[in-house]
Amino acid sequence: MHSLLYRKDGAHEDSIWSVAWGRLKKKKDDNDDDSSRMSVGSESDPVDYIVSGSVDDVVKVWSFKDHRLELKHKLEGHSLGVVSVAINSDGTTCASSSLDSSLRLWDLESGEKLCSIEVGPVDLWTVAFSPDDKFIISGSHSGKINLYGVESGKQEQTLDTRGKFTLSIAYSPDGKYIASGAIDGIINIFDVASGKLVHTLEGHAMPIRSLCFSPDSQLLLTASDDGHMKLYDVQHANVAGTLSGHASWVLSVAFSPDNQHFVSSSSDHTVRVWELSSRTCIHTFSEHTDQVWGVKYNPDGNKVVSVSEDRSINIYDCPV
Repeated sequence: MHSLLYRKDGAHEDSIWSVAWGRLKKKKDDNDDDSSRMSVGSESDPVDYIVSGSVDDVVKVWSFKDHRLELKHKLEGHSLGVVSVAINSDGTTCASSSLDSSLRLWDLESGEKLCSIEVGPVDLWTVAFSPDDKFIISGSHSGKINLYGVESGKQEQTLDTRGKFTLSIAYSPDGKYIASGAIDGIINIFDVASGKLVHTLEGHAMPIRSLCFSPDSQLLLTASDDGHMKLYDVQHANVAGTLSGHASWVLSVAFSPDNQHFVSSSSDHTVRVWELSSRTCIHTFSEHTDQVWGVKYNPDGNKVVSVSEDRSINIYDCPV
């Protein structure tokens, strides 16, 4: 059964605009003896982190254990609101971006700031890690997509959309493509190796708030203020489906790791779970009382987290 598993009211002091869910796999120390290994747990003891970013300028790191959230770190230093957060693939590092034109990297275990990348003077709206965790990509008010080296902390490459304000960005899991969504509804797909624009998609007429690739990198899912979502065949740039159901702007979308489902959130206060094969909504969660800015699956694909203007974090059971 799909159900609300946990709700954290007042998680931030203002609207929560972004969320990420990652997992740190604890590794054995080769120098540990058997007794100490037994005491600290084995390599199979993962730690789930949920990171939330808010208009209150704070990034919060939560550990999710025994169906509850516990605040682990409160990361401060941004100003003008945190609009995007992302976690790398091994669950060690978080990236956050703000309208203060800064991009910050944080160590999730210690809560220490690893580096701050000044990207101004531009509004930095969206960040994501490359699949190999070597780069962070960002989209900004200028319409350009910048790739920053995680190790160097410096800008390494720029992709020019020749378009408007980039609201959303995604890296394909196979590392071949970067997709961006603009305020005018235009979607661009770039070939990473060549840095060339390979597809321009014009299926939406209003801002693209969110987009994501399927785990097999074959499909691109887009969400727009027009209230619709679209699925595109990445290779041929064909529309593979148009999905309707939300009563207002679609603010966030995310695929499940098993490639069978995806989830969406909207300013209509709901979170919807969709079946990919049938292109139908199989469940609607209506527990938020204001627009739902962010939604993500856990690494197992059986739970979903959502964050909202109502300052709450909700976690749902979504059986596979």
